[in-house]
Amino acid sequence: MTNTFRPPSVPLVTVDPYFSVWSAANHLYDEPTRHWTHHVNGMVGIATIDGKTRRFMGTVGTEDSTAYPGPLALEQTNLTVEPVTTRYTFQGEGVELKLHFFTPLLLDDLDLLSRPVTYVDFEVRSIDGEAHQVKIYIDVTAEWCVHTTDQQVSWKRHVIDGRLHAMSMGTVDQPILQRVGDDTRIDWGYVYMAVPQTGDNQTVIHSVASRESYAQSGSLPSEDESNHPRAASDQMPVLATELNMGLVREERVSQFLMLAYDDIHAVEYFQKPLDAYWKRDGLTFHEMLLVAADQHDAIITRCERFNEQLMAESLAAGGAKYRDILALTYRQAIAAHKLVADETGNVLFFSKENFSNGCIATVDVSYPSIPLFLRYNPELVKGMMRPIFEYAKSPDWVFDFAPHDVGTYPKANGQVYGENKLEFQMPIEECGNMLLMAAAVCKYQNNGDFAQEHWEALTQWAAYLLQNGLDPEHQLCTDDFAGHLAHNANLSIKAILGIAAYSYMCAKLGRQEGAAYREAAQHMAKEWVSMADAGDHYKLTFDSGPDTWSMKYNLVWDRLLGLHLFPADVAARELAYYQLQQKRYGLPLDSRDTYTKSDWLIWCAP
Repeated sequence: MTNTFRPPSVPLVTVDPYFSVWSAANHLYDEPTRHWTHHVNGMVGIATIDGKTRRFMGTVGTEDSTAYPGPLALEQTNLTVEPVTTRYTFQGEGVELKLHFFTPLLLDDLDLLSRPVTYVDFEVRSIDGEAHQVKIYIDVTAEWCVHTTDQQVSWKRHVIDGRLHAMSMGTVDQPILQRVGDDTRIDWGYVYMAVPQTGDNQTVIHSVASRESYAQSGSLPSEDESNHPRAASDQMPVLATELNMGLVREERVSQFLMLAYDDIHAVEYFQKPLDAYWKRDGLTFHEMLLVAADQHDAIITRCERFNEQLMAESLAAGGAKYRDILALTYRQAIAAHKLVADETGNVLFFSKENFSNGCIATVDVSYPSIPLFLRYNPELVKGMMRPIFEYAKSPDWVFDFAPHDVGTYPKANGQVYGENKLEFQMPIEECGNMLLMAAAVCKYQNNGDFAQEHWEALTQWAAYLLQNGLDPEHQLCTDDFAGHLAHNANLSIKAILGIAAYSYMCAKLGRQEGAAYREAAQHMAKEWVSMADAGDHYKLTFDSGPDTWSMKYNLVWDRLLGLHLFPADVAARELAYYQLQQKRYGLPLDSRDTYTKSDWLIWCAP
């Protein structure tokens, strides 16, 4: 098999924090497909070639079933991951099968970005000079719409405008927006499989037992199963489609279907349910599916163009490994968010902390991600920040520094992180983050309008940094897994640059007080150089020895915002020292341990 590279987990369906299915196997057929939480979200693919069934995706039985593992697999000959596309190639029985997953997360088109649809495209051709009769079977299980498989599910089928056949499945109870937390799966709304009404294609809602029968015989049940509602674990129900590719010769034959999820309501925002952004003008889910199907060819063309552009740009900027990192992480970063509109139509872009504590709209999650969103659509950075500004001005937020988050996903009703105790807050971190992000928006849009909308909060946070930022007290920063730290030199950089960012925004708005903040930041930067000096590098903390060090990743904004507070020699000296500290997986975060973070590694790249 020829791989462009082998990711730890391959993105298949990557829409939002709930609608997210991956393959963690060397081959797509080695084990079941999984939700990002590693719980099985099963999806099976079988090709019937001249009457012989051959598996290309997933395992036919349930995860704990050994009675019938499935038919022989086609050989996976290639895997390519691109920014919005995952491509597999399989061969066997004289046929080549290409399987493509397209999730069109194009950041300059918010309606398209927010559609909960992944296209699954199939291309088949003969590679042995003979003609072959080919059918493609694919299904998804009830696991996609439950948190645990003891939950009761029911299903329906739909004919939409006579042009689209769709099947849906969801829980009976429909606990909309009730479940909060981190290691969770959505158990409200409905998973859909939708197929354009063409040719001899068939759809059926059946069970794992019937799937096993199909895997052996190549024949679908003639009717949907009627035994529902029932527990998802009870003869696992599946939504299945058989695409008849016909008699296939050397010319490629292609068809597609859509996997989609209607979440009814997306998030709860200060006690009110909000819908996904694509619904804001009254479009129904079925209407959205029709639009998505009609636009398939045009959207795939746009996806191909975007893949080519980003891959070329990233290769030129950082080489093949950097290209591969961006190819894998582009969808991952975006799909950790949910895009909605508030009651006035403003964009809200909610992140979810995954395998952390499930926080929603976390400031120090937004901070490392904003270069991506600034590059393509600064409105999304505003959408990350608006919930924080809204919460900070409410009487529920009692501190004079910026909040860490606004709740636990999907409820954005107010911070609960660390039980809101002062010792678990990140005062310098979040104030600096909010000021730097606001300044970045102003720079990219070349005006101060967004800052002006939130000037009272930004002014308060700048004043907090002015008073407390040079030599931070014992507190957490975004690298909270490393524990509390006092006199944190890298955190001090963030405070100093946050103050300068406020001065930058003052200048954009013609406000005279910015000069005093700029002068203060310049003075603090000089003090920092003296306090952190360790000869050939700069220390982890101001009170630690010269053998300590840390990544000073916050320095990147001195250059990006054109602030030029710190002497150029500071970054040059740090980068030279980092070369001496490299380990197998890159530069450690600091001198205390060997773990590292890929975002900060890239921010520190020369």
